Amino acid sequence: MRIAFDARGINWYKGTGIGTYAENLIKNLILIDKLNKYILYWSGENYEKFKNNNTIIRMASRRYHRFFQEYFFPKDIKKDNIDIYHISQNGIGLSQNINCLKVVTIHDLIPYIMPETVGRGYLLKFLKDMPQIISEADAIITVSEYSKKDILKFFPINPDKVFVTPLAADKIYKPLDKNYCKKYISKKYNINSPFILYLGGFSARKNVSSLIKSYEKVSKDISKDIKLVICGSKKDDIENLIRMKLNSKISENIIFTDFIPNEDLPIFYNSCEVFVYPSLYEGFGLPPLEAMSCGTPVITSNTTSIPEVTGNSALLIDPQNIDMLSEKLYKVLTSDLIKKDLSNKGLKRSLEFSWIKTAQDTLEVYEKIYRESKISSSII
Repeated sequence: MRIAFDARGINWYKGTGIGTYAENLIKNLILIDKLNKYILYWSGENYEKFKNNNTIIRMASRRYHRFFQEYFFPKDIKKDNIDIYHISQNGIGLSQNINCLKVVTIHDLIPYIMPETVGRGYLLKFLKDMPQIISEADAIITVSEYSKKDILKFFPINPDKVFVTPLAADKIYKPLDKNYCKKYISKKYNINSPFILYLGGFSARKNVSSLIKSYEKVSKDISKDIKLVICGSKKDDIENLIRMKLNSKISENIIFTDFIPNEDLPIFYNSCEVFVYPSLYEGFGLPPLEAMSCGTPVITSNTTSIPEVTGNSALLIDPQNIDMLSEKLYKVLTSDLIKKDLSNKGLKRSLEFSWIKTAQDTLEVYEKIYRESKISSSII
C-alpha cells in the first residue's frame, strides 16, 4: 500500500493530545511497517527523525494551508497513486477532491457535547465540517469506546466503520529516582515542599477550579505543608483560575508554573504526592496514564472515557463533587499504604497500553479497508 498521512498536526498541535497522537502513531507505524510506503505531509521543522527508506516527506506551508488541502494534496495523491490518506486531527482539512480511501481520526466530539468550552472559530468549523467528514471517510478511528459511542449517537452510521485504537504514554514516562526528581524541581522551579500536581489545559472542561476549591478545603485538615502545583501554558480560562488563587486564604501555597518542557514532565509526575485530573469530559485522557506510568497515585474523574483508561488503578471521583475530591485527597495524603497501593496498581495498568499496539491496530484498519476495496472493485 501507498499511504499518505497528514502529519502537519505534529507541529501545529504540539503539546496537545492531537499532536502527541500524530507524532507517536507515525513514529511507530514506520518502525513496525517495512512493507508499505508512507508519504508524510509536513509543516515546520523536526522531520528528520521520520525519514527512512519507506517514507517521503513533502513540505506544506501553514500560511497557505487551504491551497495545500484543496489543490496540492489531491493532485499529489492522484499523481502518486496513493491507496489510503489518513488525517489525524479530527478529519479537519479533508478535501472532497481526494480520490483514494480516506481514514480520519476523531478524538472526541467535545464541540457537540460541551460547545461552551471551545473557541468560537473552531466550534463553527467543527460543526460545519464534521457531517461531511463522517460521510466521506471510509474508516473512522477513535481513541476510546466512549468516543465511539458519542460518534454513533450523533451520526447514525454503520458501527463497523468506527475502530477504537487506544492511546499510550510515551516511553519517557516511567518511575525515576524520587530524591533526584525532588532536588531537580527544587533547584529549577523553587518548589521545596511536597505537592499535589495538576498538569494539562485550562479550559472550563478541565475543571481545575474544583481542584483549587477541594485543595482549600482539605488543607485545613492536613498538618503538614503541602502545595498545589498547577502546570500548563497560561491560556484558556487561566485568568479566572489565577483570580481564584489571589482570592484564596492560602494563595501562597498555590503555584502556577506556566509551560513545562516535555523532558521535565516525568520529573514532576515522579516528584508529587498525588496527581489529580478532575476533567469533565475526555475522549481518552493521557495525563492520568502518564502519571500511572511513573508509578504516581492518581485521583481522577469517574466520567466519560477516563475509567476505561484507569480501570481500578486510580481513585475515581464525581468531578463536580468538591467534598468527594477533598475526601479522596485526604485519604491519599495521609496514608502511605494507599499511596503505595495506587502506585503499584497504576504502574501495572499502564503496561497494558503501548504506541506499538496503537500502530499495529491502525495498520490493521488500513489493511482491512484496502482489502475490502479490492474485493468490491473486483465484483464491480
